[in-house]
Amino acid sequence: MIPKRHPTARLPRKRMLPAMLALVLTGTAVPVSQLAAAPAPAGLAGAEMLAAAQPTESGVRVHRTSFKDLGALFPLQLRGVDGTSGVAFSVRNDEVVTGARLKLNYSYSPALLPNLSHIKVLVNEQVAATIPVTTQQAGENLQREIVIPPRLITEFNRLNLQLIGHYTMECEDPLHSSLWANVGNDSVLELTVAPVAQTNDLALLPQPFFDRRDVRPLELPMVFGAVPNTGTLQAAGTMSSWFGALAGFRGARFPSLVGELPARGNAVVMIAGKAQAPAGLTLPDIQGPTVAVVSHPADRHGKLLLVMGRDEAELGVAAKALAIGSSALSGPLARITEVTELKPRKPYDAPNWLSNDRPVKFGELVEADALNVSGYSPDLIRLNFFLPPDLFAWRQKGIPVDLRYRYTPRPNPDKSTLNINVNQQFLRSLPLHAVNHEEPGALDRLLTKVVPKGEMAPERETFHIPLFKLPAQSQLQMHYYYDVVKQGACKDVPLDNVRGSVEADSTIDISGFPHFIAMPDLAAFGNAGFPFTRMADLSESAVVMPDKPGAQEYAAYLGLMGVMGRVTGYPALGVTVAQAQQVERLADKDLLVIASGGNQPLLKQWASSIPALLQGETKSFQMSDFANRLLRWWGFGEDSSVHARRSQVAFSSDSTDALVAGFESPLRGGRSVVLVASNQPAGLSQVMDALLDAEMLKHVQGSTTVIRGKQVDSLVAEKNYHVGQLGPLLYTQWFLSRNPLLLIVLGVSAAVLIAIIMYLSLRARARARLKQKG
Repeated sequence: MIPKRHPTARLPRKRMLPAMLALVLTGTAVPVSQLAAAPAPAGLAGAEMLAAAQPTESGVRVHRTSFKDLGALFPLQLRGVDGTSGVAFSVRNDEVVTGARLKLNYSYSPALLPNLSHIKVLVNEQVAATIPVTTQQAGENLQREIVIPPRLITEFNRLNLQLIGHYTMECEDPLHSSLWANVGNDSVLELTVAPVAQTNDLALLPQPFFDRRDVRPLELPMVFGAVPNTGTLQAAGTMSSWFGALAGFRGARFPSLVGELPARGNAVVMIAGKAQAPAGLTLPDIQGPTVAVVSHPADRHGKLLLVMGRDEAELGVAAKALAIGSSALSGPLARITEVTELKPRKPYDAPNWLSNDRPVKFGELVEADALNVSGYSPDLIRLNFFLPPDLFAWRQKGIPVDLRYRYTPRPNPDKSTLNINVNQQFLRSLPLHAVNHEEPGALDRLLTKVVPKGEMAPERETFHIPLFKLPAQSQLQMHYYYDVVKQGACKDVPLDNVRGSVEADSTIDISGFPHFIAMPDLAAFGNAGFPFTRMADLSESAVVMPDKPGAQEYAAYLGLMGVMGRVTGYPALGVTVAQAQQVERLADKDLLVIASGGNQPLLKQWASSIPALLQGETKSFQMSDFANRLLRWWGFGEDSSVHARRSQVAFSSDSTDALVAGFESPLRGGRSVVLVASNQPAGLSQVMDALLDAEMLKHVQGSTTVIRGKQVDSLVAEKNYHVGQLGPLLYTQWFLSRNPLLLIVLGVSAAVLIAIIMYLSLRARARARLKQKG
C-alpha cells in the first residue's frame, strides 16, 4: 500500500525549537555543505542502505531510509524547465533530528546549460542545497551527499527535487525532450536522531509503541511473565492484532520473550498474576484488569506497556479495553471496571473493507486533499481499498464505479484525457473537453439563468471494473494527462492554471454481489486473511498451537494476528487459542494450525489431507502441474487454477523450509484449515517474511506453498469445496454451466418428459372426442 502524504501547509513548528536547542548543545550550527559529485558505485547493498545504526548509550541513532521505502515506487523523473518531484517523510514524536544527510543517486541531460541550469533540494519548500549541472559529468550516473540543516525538519515533511533546466540562450520549448534529470529511488535519506523524554501517560497511546509518523515496519517485542497458556495467548493476540491494524502498510512483527525484558527499547508486557513479573520489573498493585505505562528499568529512553490481570480472564479484559478504548485512557495507570460489546460484529463488516450493503464514497477511503492535483504533469490520484476476496461476479459486468470529476477546460479541442487504471493496469480513458467558443443560443441562455455556470454539476461517468482485475488489496489510479499544443517559436509558455479533481462523493459499490468462492485459496489467505477475516473480530476462527511451543511459535502466532489486524483494521477480540487435544470442540470454526518439526499432533491425524511433510530433515512434497505454470499476481480464474496432485517427492536434507497449506476441515464440511508449518521453529519466520513482502506474497497461491528463504513456490492447487451462498436460481445456473454433460442430459430428459406429457394429453383428448361421437 502507498502511505498518505501530508501537506506542508499544515506543518507544525513546535518541533523546531528542540531541534535548534539540540544543535546549540552539540556545538555550532551545521553549515549547508555538499560533497563533490562522484560516479555512483556499481552496487550498494540494500541492507546496508536501509539498516538503522544501533542506538548509543545516549539513545542517539541513525535512520537510513530509501526513497522507495518513502513511497517512490519508481525513480523520480524531472522534466521541463521547472520539473519537480519528491517524497514525504516524518519524524517520530519521541525523537528530534540532530543531523540529516541526503545520499542522492542521479543523472541529468547533456543538453543542459551549466550557467543557467541546476537542481534545487527543498525541504518543506525551503532551499537546503543547490546541485550544479556541469558539462563534464552530464549523462553519467552520479552520487552526491548533501547535508540538510536540521532546523528545516519538523514532524511531517516534504523533500522535493526541482530541476531548473535550460538548453538554449534563445527562445526554447519549456517541455523539450532534452530537459530532463533522473533521481534514483535507491537514494537514501539519513537522519540522526536523539530521544525526547516522554511522560508515562496512557493518553499518548499508541505512542511511543507505535508512531504513525514512522514509515518503517513495526517491531514490538511481546513479553510474557511466564510460559503463557491459551488465555494469555488470546489476550496477546488481541494486542498484536491491534498494533497490526495501526501499522497498516508498514507490517508488524512481534518478537517474543518469556520471563525477561528486552535489553532496550519499548515492549508490551503481558501479566496474569503478580507472580509472573519478568526479572528486573517491579509491578504495581494488581486489583483487577489493569493497564499501565512505566519506564524500562534498563533503558531510560524505553517504555513498557503493562497489560495485567489477576488471572487470564482479567488479562483478556485489560487487552480488550486497550484495543478498543485506548483513546479514552489517561494517566500512568488505569484499572478497567467494565468492557461491554454494545453491538456484535457482522460478516464482512471489517472497517478496512468496502461496505457490502451500500455504495462507498471516495471521501470515506482517502483524504479530500489527495483527490486534487495541479500542473501539466500531475501525480496520480490514488484510491486504496480492500474488498472481500469471495465476491462472486459470474455473468456480471464487474464492480460499478460512479465517477464525478472536475478539471480546467481545455482552450481548444485536443487529446487531453483522464486515464483510469486499476493496479497499474489500464482500464479506460475519458476525454477532457474544451471551452465552447460559440455564441450561446436561446436555450443555453435560458439554462444559464436557471442554473448559473458556477453551480453546474461536475462531469460524471459510470463504468465497471472487472472483478478478475481486483485482488483483495487494490488501488484505483486516476491520471490527468494534458496535451500541450505547440504554439510556435517563442510562444510555448504554458500557463500554470491547470487543475483537476475527483469528487469525494464519487462511489464504488459491491453491494450487489453474493459471496461464494472455491477453496482452498492461499491467495485469498495471503492477501486478505480469508476465511478468518470474514468476521472482523475473528470470532469464528481458532488458532491451534503446537505442543510445548517456544518463542518462535509465539512470534509466528502474534505475527499472523498482526496480519489479520492489518487486513481488517480491527483487533481480534474473538479469536480462540487452543491445543490439539481440544480441537474436537472447534468444529464450528475455521482453524489456523501452527507447527514446527513434530510438535503438532494434528499433522499425523490429518496426514491424508496435507500434501506435504516437514519433520526435521525428512521432507515429502506432493506435486502437480501448477508448479510449472506462469503465475499471475492476481491469481487464476477458477477453471484454470485447479491442479490436482500427480506425483510425490520425498528426500532428506538439513535445510530450513516452511509450508503453508489449505484444506477443508476434517471436523465439518464447509469449514477451512490453513496450516503454517516448518521443519524447524526458526523457519516459521520465513512465512512471516513472505506474508509481509509484496514481491513474495504474490507467489503465495494455490492450496500448497513452500517457502525456502526468498524462494516461494506453489506446488498444488486443489479446489475441492466452496464456501459462501448463492440464491437457488443463480446456483442452479452456475452449477449447470460447469457441468455441460449434465445440462445436455437434463435437456434431453426434459424434452422426453414434455413429449410424453403432450402425447398422453393429446391421446386423452382424442379418446374423449371419440367417446362423444360414439
